[in-house]
Amino acid sequence: MMEGNKERYSNPLIERYASAEMGGVLSDFNKFRTWRRCWIALAEAEAELGLAISKEQLDELRAKREDINFEAMARLERELRHDVMAGIHAYGEQCPKARGIIHLGATSCFVTDNTELIQYHQALQLVRGRMLRVITELADFAARYRGLRCLGYTHFQPAQPTTLGKRAVLWLQELLLNWEDLEYLLSGYRIRGAKGATGTQDSFLKLFGGDHEKVKALDQKVCEKLGFSRRFPVSGQTYPRLWDTRILDLLKNISQSAHKFAVDFRLMQHLRMVDEPFEEKQVGSSAMAYKRNPMRCERLCSLARYVMSQVPAADHTAANQWFERTLDDSAGRRMYLPQAFLAVDAILLIYTNVVAGARVYPTIITRLLEEELPFLATETIIMQGVIRGGDRQLLHEAVRENAVAAAREIKEQGAVNRLLEMLAEDKRIPFDLEQLKEIAFVTDFSGRAEAQVEEYLRDHVQPVLDQNRDGTAAEGELRV
Repeated sequence: MMEGNKERYSNPLIERYASAEMGGVLSDFNKFRTWRRCWIALAEAEAELGLAISKEQLDELRAKREDINFEAMARLERELRHDVMAGIHAYGEQCPKARGIIHLGATSCFVTDNTELIQYHQALQLVRGRMLRVITELADFAARYRGLRCLGYTHFQPAQPTTLGKRAVLWLQELLLNWEDLEYLLSGYRIRGAKGATGTQDSFLKLFGGDHEKVKALDQKVCEKLGFSRRFPVSGQTYPRLWDTRILDLLKNISQSAHKFAVDFRLMQHLRMVDEPFEEKQVGSSAMAYKRNPMRCERLCSLARYVMSQVPAADHTAANQWFERTLDDSAGRRMYLPQAFLAVDAILLIYTNVVAGARVYPTIITRLLEEELPFLATETIIMQGVIRGGDRQLLHEAVRENAVAAAREIKEQGAVNRLLEMLAEDKRIPFDLEQLKEIAFVTDFSGRAEAQVEEYLRDHVQPVLDQNRDGTAAEGELRV
C-alpha cells in the first residue's frame, strides 16, 4: 500500500507505477509555472516590439514565476469558474505593478495549449531516454545470447530452431521502429504560439496598430523564448487536435511493442527457459508458496492495454472539433494524454528491469530443443535420402508415417521421442541410427540466426547508441 490520502481515490499511475520524474513533468506545479513562462514570454516580446511594458513590470513577473499561489488560484477558480482567469488574477495579486499587462491580447489557449505542448515535449524527451535505456539493455542481451540455439515456435507449436539472441533482435527491431517515429515527431515538434481568440491574431494586430510584420514577429519571438524554433503557421482557437493523435499513436505503438515482448517473455517463463527478476523475499502467491508468477511482464501487458485503449478517445476528439474549437475536448484531454505518458513511463521502466535482470536457463533451452530435433531434422533426412538415390515421395511417406506414430507415443504414453529409432528400422530410409543422430543432433538448423544478430546490432543498433552517448539514457527503478 502506497502513501497518500487514504480517504479518496488515488491514481495508481502516480502512486504505484510511473516515475517521480514523469509525474513532475505532468504536475500542476510544472503546468502553472509554464503558464507563467508563457505570460512572461508574451510580455517580453510585446515590450521588445514597442508596447508600453516596463522593465520593472517584467522583473516583477520573473520574480514570481516559480512562486505559485495555489490557494489563491483555487479560491479564484471557485468564484470565476475559469481556470485561466483564476491564474491571471492570482499572478496579478503577486505582481500588482504588472497586473494590467498579464495576458495582453491573448486567449486562454495561449497558455493552456502552449503549456500542454511544452509539457508533452518534456515527457517525450523522458520517454526517449527510457527507450534508449531499454535498447541498450536489449542489445546487450541479444549479443550475449546470439548463439544460444533454441526451439523456434510458430502458432506456439515447435518450429525451425532460432537463437535466443535472434528472438531478442525481433523485439529490438520493433523498438527501433518506435525510435524512428519518436525522432521524426521530435524533429518536427512545434507549439501554438500567439494566435488570438480564433487564430486570426486580430487582437495583436490592433495592439500593434495594424502592423502585420510585428504580429508575425511576436508569434516567432514568443515561441523562441519558450525554447522552440517551430510553431503551427495557422490555428483556430486551439492547435490541431490531430497533433494529439500523433503523440498518442506513438505512445500506443511503443506499448504494442513492449506488450509483444512481455507476452513472449511470459511464454518463455512458462517453458522455464527464462525468469524475470524475482527478489529474495518476493511472494508469488498468497496461497501457493512455490509460485513465481511473471507479475512484472503481466503488469507491463496490463498497462500497455490501457494505453492502447485510449487512442479512440483522441481520434474522436480530433474528428469532432467544430470550426475554430469546441470545449468538449477539454475534460478528456486532461486525462488520456497525461495518463498515457505515465503508463508508458512505467512500461519502459518494467521493460528495462526485466531485460537487465533476466535469468536464462541454457540447460532447459537445450533440452527443449533436443526433444524436438528428430522431428525438425526430417526435412534434411528426406533431402539427404534423395541425394543417395531415394525417391522423394516414398521417403516423405515413410517419414510421415513414423513421425505420426512417434508423436502418438509421446502424447499417449509420455514416452521419449523414438522417431530416429523408428526411422532406422524402416527399410525405406537409407540411414542407420548413428547416421540419423548425426543429422539430427550435429547439424545446425538455426541458419543465419547468429549472423543476423551480429549484423543487426552492428548496422542498426550501434549507430543509435553511438549517436546518443551523452548520458540521455534515463535511469529509473520499479516502485512496487
